[in-house]
Amino acid sequence: MFVNIIEAYRNVVAIADDELVGRQFYEGKKQLDIKESFYKGESAESLSKEEVIGIILDMTREDATFNIVGEKSIACAIEAGIITKEGVLTIDGIPYGMVLL
Repeated sequence: MFVNIIEAYRNVVAIADDELVGRQFYEGKKQLDIKESFYKGESAESLSKEEVIGIILDMTREDATFNIVGEKSIACAIEAGIITKEGVLTIDGIPYGMVLL
């Protein structure tokens, strides 16, 4: 999984499954564009489940927004307690969620 923390007034934490980065998905009028520049960033490296959950938990202490895409990434967010299964949406079978703390 890739995690990119974009520092701004409110930190944006972008989390995506490795295999989805750089792809686009469509369902009717909805589009999910998993841009490498947003989800991977310049210096991002693939992280383990434990590392991703640790980052999520650390960032919940900050004023952060989370953009999460993919089954593994969503599972980490659910395990970390920042999103529920009911809060997960899908486009073309790809789960995603957005969280504003």
